[in-house]
Amino acid sequence: MTDTAPAFDRRMLEALVCPTSQTLLEYDAEKQELISRAANLAFPIRNGIPVMLTDEARPLE
Repeated sequence: MTDTAPAFDRRMLEALVCPTSQTLLEYDAEKQELISRAANLAFPIRNGIPVMLTDEARPLE
């Protein structure tokens, strides 16, 4: 048994859009986030599941 989190399924990117801007998202594997350039937000991926809540997103620098 390993302590690694489940991997994010990149096929989900085809179905997901930013809840704020309704635009496509980019996957940042290193930070485990989905990036919305249009909304300037990064949505976290926890345990392999994207958290698509604006309240949970962090602003991009």
